[in-house]
Amino acid sequence: MLMESVRFETSLPIPTLPRPQEKSPWEDEEALVAGLQANDEESYELLVRHHGGRMLAVAQRLCRNADEARDVVQEAFLSAFRSIHSFRRGARLGTWLHRITVNAALMQIRRAASRPEVQIDELLPFFDAAGCHVRPLPARPPKAERRVLQHETRRIVRACIDRLPETYRVVILLRDIEELNTREVAELLEVTPNAVKIRLHRARLALARLLSEEL
Repeated sequence: MLMESVRFETSLPIPTLPRPQEKSPWEDEEALVAGLQANDEESYELLVRHHGGRMLAVAQRLCRNADEARDVVQEAFLSAFRSIHSFRRGARLGTWLHRITVNAALMQIRRAASRPEVQIDELLPFFDAAGCHVRPLPARPPKAERRVLQHETRRIVRACIDRLPETYRVVILLRDIEELNTREVAELLEVTPNAVKIRLHRARLALARLLSEEL
């Protein structure tokens, strides 16, 4: 009986260990970058398929219309393909593409900025000799910060940002929406960090007034 038991037990199938799950091509950034640098067409298609939507979203936030945003993304991809051999290993591919898209959008904005700059002074708060608001701001509705998270309020915020003059619209988008730091924004706009801080402060004041009137 003992031998039969042994023979029975040893006849059982030996369980196999699960094979490690392979990463999808776009999750393995090192392999994807290697494919791009080797001019592999499939790698180019994967890059466009996986990152195209995010890049278009960035372009749409910065550009005035959808056609300009699509042109920006096309230019960004061409720029990325041309400079892929300079991509530093260890960097994040998505971050690199984000920077290229922002640069392409800024170039598009500069090409369209042939009209005179609109002044922002009329949107800033005014004070009398006693330091009181000449034009008092409307009372802020309760829990306004939570309402900003709602879809309709986000639409209003974007519409108010679009009402800002280009210089201030761009700086508030880069700093507060794209979440670049002051030094990065200064490099992109080719101005000093102090100029970025001044523009951002004025842009936020103007935006606060526009939002207070809308909300």
